[in-house]
Amino acid sequence: MESQVVEVEGAALHVGCTGRGPDVVVLSGGPGCVHYLERDELAPVGHRSWYPEPRGVGRSGGGPHDMERAVADLEAVREAVGVSAWIVLGHSWGSDLAVRYALEHPDVVRAVVGVAGKGLHRDRTWSETYEAGKAQEPVVAIDLVDEVWTSLSGSFTEWIHGPHLWRDVADCTVPMHFIAAEKDIRPSWPLVQLANLVPDGRFSVVPGVPHDFWFTDPKSWVQTVTDACGGF
Repeated sequence: MESQVVEVEGAALHVGCTGRGPDVVVLSGGPGCVHYLERDELAPVGHRSWYPEPRGVGRSGGGPHDMERAVADLEAVREAVGVSAWIVLGHSWGSDLAVRYALEHPDVVRAVVGVAGKGLHRDRTWSETYEAGKAQEPVVAIDLVDEVWTSLSGSFTEWIHGPHLWRDVADCTVPMHFIAAEKDIRPSWPLVQLANLVPDGRFSVVPGVPHDFWFTDPKSWVQTVTDACGGF
């Protein structure tokens, strides 16, 4: 894994890179988590993978920000490292951010691979199911910056309440593959909806794994993301 720093709007952003092949930018969850996927052994095989650590988190400077800034940071990183277009692979919150990035910059996103995302909603029944299952979910310790979580979560709510969201999703021509983890406590129906809404969408399930299967089942994770990224 090679590391570099990209200066973006007053913040020095850490970016890791590993592998060779078609470019993939990998987005971690949270929001506000350190980049827990930045490990050579978790990268999709046969691709060059980029790992921008979010603004205000871990090795990246800056502070609390909104989704518009997060998308702008991704674009600034892409331009700085000289990538013309890439697949966007996101886990959890990273899946939801990947969708917004694709909606706003379809010309530079070859495809979206969203793994174990929440989906674009604030649904009470979804939240009730999630809360009921939290005690059974495997615990994975990941550093998180509360202030960044708060600012991005609030920005996410504003975005999904926008009047043109679903029109934009339905009109988006970027291919999107949404992948659920079978044992995730997060209901997968929002991912099924997204897969059926975008013109070139698909949905699949990884059997027998929990939300953070990059940690509990790393071989399954690598196989899943390698196959998904190789499908575009």
